Formats: sequence, C-alpha cells, structure tokens
Amino acid sequence: MVGQLARVDTGDGMTPIASDNPVRRLLGRPLRLGIIGGGSGSFIGQIHRSSAVLDGRFEVVAGVFSSQAERSAAFGAEIGLQAGRGYGSVEQMITVEAERSAGDGIEAVAVMTPNDRHFPECSAALSAGLHVICDKPMTHTVAQARALVDLVESTQKAFCLTYNYSAYPMVRQARAMVAAGVLGDIRIVQTEYFQSGMAAAVEDAALTAKLRWKLDASRVGPSLVMGDIGSHAHHLACFVSGATVVSVAADIGAVVPGRSFDDYAAMLWRFDNGARGSCVVTQAAAGAENNLTLRIYGERGMLEWQHRSPNYLHHAAQGESMRILGRGDADLDPAAARVCRIARGHPEGFRETFATLYADFAETIAARQTAAEPDPLSAWYPGVKDGLLSACFIEAALLSSQNAGGWTDCAVA
Repeated sequence: MVGQLARVDTGDGMTPIASDNPVRRLLGRPLRLGIIGGGSGSFIGQIHRSSAVLDGRFEVVAGVFSSQAERSAAFGAEIGLQAGRGYGSVEQMITVEAERSAGDGIEAVAVMTPNDRHFPECSAALSAGLHVICDKPMTHTVAQARALVDLVESTQKAFCLTYNYSAYPMVRQARAMVAAGVLGDIRIVQTEYFQSGMAAAVEDAALTAKLRWKLDASRVGPSLVMGDIGSHAHHLACFVSGATVVSVAADIGAVVPGRSFDDYAAMLWRFDNGARGSCVVTQAAAGAENNLTLRIYGERGMLEWQHRSPNYLHHAAQGESMRILGRGDADLDPAAARVCRIARGHPEGFRETFATLYADFAETIAARQTAAEPDPLSAWYPGVKDGLLSACFIEAALLSSQNAGGWTDCAVA
C-alpha cells in the first residue's frame, strides 16, 4: 500500500522544486545555457527554452538556431539574446563563448538538432568542458553511445537525456512504490505508445525541411519508430521497474502500404530480474492520441499510468479495490512530491516534465561547482548510460526483426 511509503508534510523538509532554488542558493544566479537547434518554427525548441527557465535554474544566453548564420542571428535577436550571441555554428559558439570574460560564457548546452547531429555536437560540447542536455535518441549506433559514456566519465561533466516521461510526478511515484516493494517481485512489464502522425502517407506530402529529415535514414537513424517513440517506451519500462531489458524478440516494419521506413514495432522482452512482458509502438495508428501507457504487475498487485491522464496513477493490490493516486496527494513519496509545483487538482503536463529534467540537471551542476551535497532525488534524471541502454536495445530489436523475430541479447558490456 502507498501508506508504507514516506509521508510528505510541512515538517519533513521536503520542498517542491518551484519553492526552492538550490542553484541560486549555491551560485547566487542561474546557470548560463547555450541552445543548439530548435530555431524558428520548432515545437521542441520552444518547449526546451521555456522549460529551461521555468524554475529559474537556467538563463538562455546564446545559441546556434540555424546552419545559416544570418537566420541564427536573427532568431537570437527575436528571443532577446545579446547582439552577437546567435551563432552560425557550434564550433563558433563554443570558441567565442569560451573567450568571453570570466563569469559570462555558457556553462551548459542543450542539443535539439536532428538525430545525426547529436553525437558530434554532444562530443564537441563535452570536450570543451560544457555540461550537456540532449534530446533522444542520444546516438545512431552503440559504438557512438559507448564513446559518449567514456567522454562523460573522462570529462566528469553532467549529461542529461530528455526522456521526459520519466519526470511526471506520478511516474516517479510508481518508481518509488516499485522500489519500496509495494508490488513485491516484478513479473510483467508492458508498454504501449500509439501515435497517428504518420497514419497518412506523409512521405508524399510537401513537407517542410524541418520534417523532411525524419524520412532520411542517414539523419534519423536505423529506425524512425524505434528512435522516436520506441526509445521512450523502453526507458519508461526500465525506469519504473528498476530492471534492464536483456533480450528481445521483435517484429519491426511498416503498416502503411508501400512505406520504406519503419512505423510499427511489436516486441516481447525479458528483464534481468526475471520479469517478462511486451511493448507495442506505432506512429501510424489512425485516430490515436499521443498516448504512452505503462502497466507493471508484481506478485502482490499492479500499477498503471497513462500519458493521456498523467496526473493519476492506478494501483490495485491483489484482492483489493482499485485505488487512484493523484498528483499532489498528501501521502505521495518524496520523489513525486518534490516535482509537484502546484496544488492538488490543478493539472501539470508535458512542459513541466522537461522543466523537471532541467531543474534536476541544474542542481547536479551547481552542486559540483560548489562541492555541495546534492539532493539524491535530483539524480533521477536520465543520463548517458540510459542512452547506451537505448542504443543497445534498438540495435538488438532491429537484429531480431531481421532474423524473423528470434530472441536477441541486448549486449551492453
């Protein structure tokens, strides 16, 4: 039962993210952030920029918003950057910002470019001594992912990967309940992620350059559906269950006739704790909402969470009635309570999940810069090793599908 977990009240020292700012407390100012990508017309760019500043942990001071220098400079001016801080290339931004007077250059970068640019841009930033927050998928290949793991370890810089669904309060509540043994041993883990954006023949449409790259395998990576949403479903399953997928049997392909890229994947998976389960993801389910679902079954009960109603978590103990836990409830685990910004009954959503990742990421950076003791719960954000696990999973799933769905190990070592 949830009552077995730590209660949160005004006397236990737990403070919601929005009510306390360890970054300002430790540094006396927000961290200085440079943006890579996410220029004019970008949905995800606007989400990143607004989320980064939502809780006062970061200030956006520079960016590379286009490969065309004039367009990048113009967009930088449009969002209020100082003249000259909208750069024409990543190399230029890194070099010029490093030469700025002490206490003025960027300290971290946020990467939200097309997938093929994630690895080189993250590598360049880390090598220059900058902390990095990057959109998923982290890399195209397992080799690239391993190289980034090594680079993060050698530079000792913070690295955050934006698997933002893991930052919903009730997802963190689910993880805490599983870790506390509320369900007992985990036996089944199921995820589904259905979208409708590619149910029509979008490849025949006059897409803008901002969308056309997603149909180019050299840019999007080995699988569009697995990189875009399969990686989210995989990370969510591992994040909440506390287990790692070690083998997979997959069927990956296209359900839209004549399509040359993957829009559907159905997988069976096995975890290192003995649990089994399934995962189905598609971007071609006509009429579907953007809905990610997680179900976890243990020896003593189950949990279910849906992105369509993210402020609630369903918990059913074996032999008892279903209970619905709500974001902001008084008896949530501290891991969930600290990422609730507003009172119960007022919904929080997608943008706030990115803001939570930025807040956790910033707290890690500030603690390192001041040798302070970080809040252990701020370390719950996805990191570079999560990106490696994703790359190994995607590679194994694709190999399995190519081999008629045979069981394939997700080799991480």
